[in-house]
Formats: sequence, C-alpha cells, structure tokens
Amino acid sequence: MQGLKQYFTRKIKVFFLVFGFIALGLFSSSYVDDYFDISKNLEIFTSVFRQVNAYYVDETKPGELAKIGIDAMLKNLDPYTTYIPESEIEDYRFMTTGQYGGIGSLIRKKGEYIVISEPYEGFAAFKSGLLAGDTLLMVDGKSVKNKKTDEMSKILKGQPGTTITVIIKRDGKEIEKKITREEIKVKAVPYFGLLEEGVGYIILTSFTENCAKEINDALDSLKKNNNIKSLVLDLRNNPGGLLHESVNIANLFVEKGEEIVSTKGKVAEWQKSYKALNNAFDKDIPLIVLVNKGSASASEIVSGSLQDLDRAVIMGQRTFGKGLVQTTKNLTYNSKLKVTTAKYYVPSGRCIQALDYSHRNADGSVGKVADSLMKSFKTRAGRTVLDGGGIKPDITVKTTDASAIARTLENKLLIFDFAVQYRKKHPNIASASAFKINDVDYTDFLSFIQGKDFTYTTSTEKVFKELKKTIEEEQYFDAVTEEYQSLAQKVSHHEQEDLITFKEDIKKIIEREIVTQYYYQKGKIQYALSNDLEVKNALALFKDEAKFKAILAGTFVEKVEDLDKQ
Repeated sequence: MQGLKQYFTRKIKVFFLVFGFIALGLFSSSYVDDYFDISKNLEIFTSVFRQVNAYYVDETKPGELAKIGIDAMLKNLDPYTTYIPESEIEDYRFMTTGQYGGIGSLIRKKGEYIVISEPYEGFAAFKSGLLAGDTLLMVDGKSVKNKKTDEMSKILKGQPGTTITVIIKRDGKEIEKKITREEIKVKAVPYFGLLEEGVGYIILTSFTENCAKEINDALDSLKKNNNIKSLVLDLRNNPGGLLHESVNIANLFVEKGEEIVSTKGKVAEWQKSYKALNNAFDKDIPLIVLVNKGSASASEIVSGSLQDLDRAVIMGQRTFGKGLVQTTKNLTYNSKLKVTTAKYYVPSGRCIQALDYSHRNADGSVGKVADSLMKSFKTRAGRTVLDGGGIKPDITVKTTDASAIARTLENKLLIFDFAVQYRKKHPNIASASAFKINDVDYTDFLSFIQGKDFTYTTSTEKVFKELKKTIEEEQYFDAVTEEYQSLAQKVSHHEQEDLITFKEDIKKIIEREIVTQYYYQKGKIQYALSNDLEVKNALALFKDEAKFKAILAGTFVEKVEDLDKQ
C-alpha cells in the first residue's frame, strides 16, 4: 500500500510540473504523455545506476559512469547538444567569451612530452620568455611526461594572478621559469589592415562576446586612418558562436529594421525574428565576404543574410551547412547543457542546415539533404538561392589542397622543428608579407629531414589498395595481376622525388611556420594574405565595378575561377 501511495505521489508531482510548463507557455499539452514517460524512465535509470554502483564486481566511478550515460543519450540527437560538466566549464567559457585564465600559448604533443608551439604575443608565456619549441618537463615539481594536450591545457590554466613554476628543455638544457597566470583574451579580430590602396581587410575567427564591437572598431580605424573605399570581411574557417553577435555584425552593413535571421523551434519562446536594431555603420561600402567549408553557424548567418539582402558578394567555397541554434541551460553542481532549440532562417526564408539529424538511417548515420529536395528561394533582387546545403558563394573560387608530402611534413612537426632551428640561426628576417626562403634554405631543410620518418600514402595509392581488395574479393585479380602491378608502379610515390616535385608547396608551409616564429599570429595572417588566391580574386572584382554590380543585381552568370592558372 505504501509503495502504491509513493507511485501516485510521484505521478501527481509530474502532472503538476507539466501543467505548470503548459501554463507558462513552455510546452503544449501534446507533450504531457512524454513527461509521464520521462518520469518512468528516470526511475529506471536511477535504479540501474544505483544497483551497478552497489554491486558491480569492480570499483566504479559514478561521475564517469553518469557522464558516459548522458553523452550516449545526447549522441542520438545531434553533435551540438552536449553536456558540460563543471570540470569543462573553463573551456566552455573560452568558447563563448574568448577569455580564460592561463599562460596564453598554443601547445602540441611531441613524442612523450608537450612543446610550446606558439606563445600569444603580449601574454604571460610570451612575457616569461617561453619560445616555440620549448619542451615542458615539469610543472610545479611534477613530471608532465606522457600527458595529453588536453590534460596539459588544464594544468596550465587557472585563476589569474596565481603562479606556476615550469621546467623546460631548450637546446639540451633545463631551464626554470616562473609564470604568473593572466586573464587571456583572445581577440576575435586578430588582424585588420589594407590589402592595397583603398581596400580594407578584416578577419574574424570566432563569434565570441563583443566581437561585433571589435569589427566596428576595426572598420572605424580603417575608415579614419586609411580612407578605405571597399572592404573584404574574411569568415573562412570561422566555426561560429553567439547568434546575437552575428546579428550585430550584419547590422553594421544594413539598414536599421532589416530582418537578419529568424528562428523556429518547438518551444514558443524560440519563434523569434532578429532585426537590425541600430543604424548601419556603412550601408553602402562595396563588400566581399570570404567563406569556405569551415565557415559555419553564425558565419553562415552573416554571409547568408548579406547575400539574401544583396548587400555583399559572397566568395570562396560552399559553407559547412549548420542551421541549428543552441541554448545553454544551467544544471545543478555548476554544470550546463548546451541543447539545440531551434533552426534559423536567413531573410529569403531558407534554412541552410545540410544534415538531417532528426531522421537517422538504420546504422545511426545521417544523410545530407539531397539536391532534388532542396527548395529555391529569392534574394531581394530576385536571385535564386537554395536551402539545405550551406551558403553557395556568388563567386566560387577553386582551390587545391596541399600535397600529401607537405601535409605529412607539417603533421609530423618536421617543418615546425626546422623553423625553430632556423630562428636560432637567424636573429632577423624580412617582414611577414615579404619573407621568402631561398634554394640554400630549402637545401638545408632537405638535410635537416634526412633520415627522419615522413612516410605517407597518397590518395591515389589508397584508392588502388581499395581497388585491389575489391578485385580480390570478386576473384578477378589473377586475370589482371600484370596490368594492376604495372599501373600501381606508375602511381606509387617516391619521397625524395616528391620533395622536388612539390618544392613550392612545401616552401610555402616552411615560410609560414618561420614567419610565425618571429611575428606570431598577426605575422602568420600577413604572410598568408600575400599568397592568398581568394584575396587576389576579391581585389580583381573590386576593380571590375560593372561585374560587381551585376552579381548583386543577378545579371551575372557565374564561372568557376581557377586562380591556380593566373
């Protein structure tokens, strides 16, 4: 009888809880049955969790078990709905604000230890004299051998004002450094400047708190000090962030009152329209926005809204295709839940979400929106744009990936190690935008990597291995063995030959790494701009005023620009 009473008491509590949600407008009555089901399954989960921790043969770690269970549950939804335990709050704070307490440096795993790869100019690691290539041996008297990068990151982070003592290895010597942690604020706009006379450039790397103000300040400086007449806004490889910041950035270029984006979700509070609330900073300046496959979420709101309003020419490659909005909810014990609450729609009415996480295949995978299912929409000027596949640029620029050997040399830190040695031998180099290595330098690099492992497999070789496997499975290999071996020999790579064939490709990565050693992040960006094919294409478009206007008017027929041939 007592058990029955407890059962009905729980049901009554759930009923009034759900009724309260309905009264507040948070949920419709159609979800009542779901919440009774939730109550039932929470009881089951609690019972299982309690029994496992009480009776499992080995010791369990309740916290880890619970997180694994939560992560497994959320994995069935989408990649962006995640649980953030208290131990990861500092990382979450950095993602949303760009701020954290620490020493201010990028780190990399190298063998058994972690090395400093790029100190942030002006912050604690930089001030204490840490250099790229320094190997971290001990922190506060404890060995950090075999630590992973995420583990080391947590060790180095901490409250601003606290001090840590590190032992580093440099040139075979052990050196002690005392570092006072600081509040590290990584700028969302790490660089802005002139591309050429009258053409401004601003790069935005994340949509963190106050990034719109950083854009505003950069634009104000360019207008006052450089009298720019046109602007390139670079959103390439920007994964997004805060929705309201994307609205504020688009607002810098469009009239007050214009709708930038709208959201639609299951809960009434997420049926929203976000409009430009302020007067535009400059509603007329010719604007080109650079995007690529790494431009996602808030980057797509900015580029998509400016495209739909015919305010900017979008240039580059098709964007990632993330049209989902996340909201962060506070949980108990200082933890948080980041949950997808809505889809967003740019002014034409299209949602650019490329993957359908709500309908999974039998194997758990999700598919892209098929071209045949994409719907067409119209920009303000009547240009046709499509939903469901990211933002398709107005001008598509064809790019080429780095060669397999160049990527391997970079990933195995051989280029990084050479750059570290180069700086020790050369106190000064040319400016970031002008620096080049010569043939003697490249010969030195070849000598440096002599005897080191940089084996790799090309994409063509991988395809051939798969082909052989298929032919063998279908029992045709004996009939084509001679032909296969002959062709495989022709496409097989030779490292020493590739070092010559892809010399220019490798040299660019070496130059970029060396420049970073001397001029840090800002210098790395300046170097990249001096070799940027998309930037060159943007500059050419600004010079062709008729073409620029025709694109925005919808009278220009796009041709894929292969700048490698220019």
